[in-house]
Amino acid sequence: MDTTLDDPHAPLVGQLLDGRYRVDALIAVGGMATVYRAVDTRLDRVLALKVMHPTLAVDATFVERFIREAKSVARLDHPNVVGMFDQGADGAYVYLAMEYVAGCTLRDVLRERGALRPRAALDILEPVLAALGAAHRAGFVHRDMKPENVLIGDDGRVKVADFGLVRAVDTETSSTGAILGTVSYLAPEQIELGTADTRADVYACGVVLYEMLTGAKPHSGETPAQVLYQHLNAGVPAPSAVVPGLAAGLDELVASATARSPEGRPFDAVALLGQVRETRAALSDAQLDAVPPQALTEPADAAGSSEDRTNVIPRPLPPAGVGRTARLVLPPPGPAEEERGRAPVRRRRVGRGLIASVVAVLLVLGVGAGVWYINSGQFTRVPSLLGQTEKAAKSRISAAGLDVEKTDRKYSDTYERGTVMSSDPGSGARIRDNGKVALVVSRGPEVVRVPDVSGEPLAKARRDLTKAGLAPGMVTRELSDGVPRGSVIRTAPGSGTERHADSAVALVVSKGAPVDVPDVTGKSVQDATAALEDRNLKVAIAPERINSPEDAGRIARQSLTGGAGAAEGDTVTLTVSKGPRMIDVPDVTGDSVDDAKSALTAKGFKVHVDRPFLSFSDTVASQSVDGGGQAPEGSTITIKTKGL
Repeated sequence: MDTTLDDPHAPLVGQLLDGRYRVDALIAVGGMATVYRAVDTRLDRVLALKVMHPTLAVDATFVERFIREAKSVARLDHPNVVGMFDQGADGAYVYLAMEYVAGCTLRDVLRERGALRPRAALDILEPVLAALGAAHRAGFVHRDMKPENVLIGDDGRVKVADFGLVRAVDTETSSTGAILGTVSYLAPEQIELGTADTRADVYACGVVLYEMLTGAKPHSGETPAQVLYQHLNAGVPAPSAVVPGLAAGLDELVASATARSPEGRPFDAVALLGQVRETRAALSDAQLDAVPPQALTEPADAAGSSEDRTNVIPRPLPPAGVGRTARLVLPPPGPAEEERGRAPVRRRRVGRGLIASVVAVLLVLGVGAGVWYINSGQFTRVPSLLGQTEKAAKSRISAAGLDVEKTDRKYSDTYERGTVMSSDPGSGARIRDNGKVALVVSRGPEVVRVPDVSGEPLAKARRDLTKAGLAPGMVTRELSDGVPRGSVIRTAPGSGTERHADSAVALVVSKGAPVDVPDVTGKSVQDATAALEDRNLKVAIAPERINSPEDAGRIARQSLTGGAGAAEGDTVTLTVSKGPRMIDVPDVTGDSVDDAKSALTAKGFKVHVDRPFLSFSDTVASQSVDGGGQAPEGSTITIKTKGL
């Protein structure tokens, strides 16, 4: 926020706003609003009160933008974004109640210290990009990034403030309207077309990084028009051209962020943050802690220049007979600016296209004169796509004579799942006939609540989870007295739980009411089947019979054991016995009782020891089945000891 303290709200200091907020002191004055330190008398909390200038409060457009800031920031729960507490109005005063950050702005630091060491610059830039990344992934563009809006707390925390110009990603302004922003940080497409997406914030962050590394802005001029001209026609110089000795990686980082063509920049702040971290990792401690030899020691723009203010900058209207295909080219810079523009730039040059015919018209505006050029050729406009379903958007693109290049999907808190949240080129952009448009379709909110699907049939529960933006996961089944067979008992995680979109949700499905399974082993097939069917269980007979102690034709075993819990309609598989297996009986006569028992049990027999009355012998005298004979597996062999 700007720090020029000519207060248009002087009567507010010492007053109670909206019966709740006691205004204690002026903090700063900006192009749209004044910020005060205040106390919330209900919660006894110090906060910052941002009050719109009364001259703007009568403009419904500005009031809408002001309220949009409150709603947008309130949704950005991020440690590096200034928190939003409340929004309201008291007579002519429209206000926002925000988190109060005791400290200073990055502009204050630059005015006092000039250029910063690379380590300090990156330490500030990273949390700024983290905050903007959260906004970008939530579907918002800040559009007014500058040192005034970077707050540095007394505790060292860095926070991004002033989302007053925030707009939804890919929302465009009219090319015949006004530019709202700060001239020193406007991206070329903001100046030329009046549009801004996440890459406009990336450009501004590149300019801020340049300013932190050099202590000066990359473009300057006597009028805002001259600054705007340089943004359009001159690349941002390499920081090392101003501060020799800076690492080449820092030059490349600035060049990437400030490419004049949006396509040449990282897509959003998250992508730029990744580049910043890669650059930092590649630098040595000596390179990170290099003291800038040409750091500005005199406070620059101590009073605050108009270039640092958020202003409404008129954009020239095309003269009569000139169509909407016109492009704005501002007057060239003076000799000093031309010399400045010759500084070496380590960057990839981006072509600006061919201009086929030129019509020069002199325009008199507050920002200076301009010249309109008209592009010839066959062009069309990308139809309005935002908020359309994917199918409808593709139909509109086809009807316009264009093709869909590709379709990406991203999370969005603002666009419904399955609707278009952005396109490249954007809606309304000029594109050659038969050109291609890339779509980004919303996957819905990144965090969604698990719906309550209990009691629903499994197929419907799966559809409801998919519709909510979640993935039906593993299905397990349990017995249930109250939930019909095939319907959902519960989910894991449970209903109401917040999960990332597309996360899997496990389903527990009812097997029906529990049924006690009777033990039918040893029964005939007919009797066993009747007993099971009486319990509403289904019966299957295994195709192969097995040897078992049960008589042939009797049930040897069942898949669900007697006493086990089952559900009505479950199937019990019965295996029929073909009788016991015949086993050779070893000869154990003459062996000790213990040795005889071991030999017989090892063969699968049971053993009974018969000791005659008053027999004290431990030697086997006879056995019920002679050695060498056969007996059924599992049958009992009796051994008898010698008597007196």
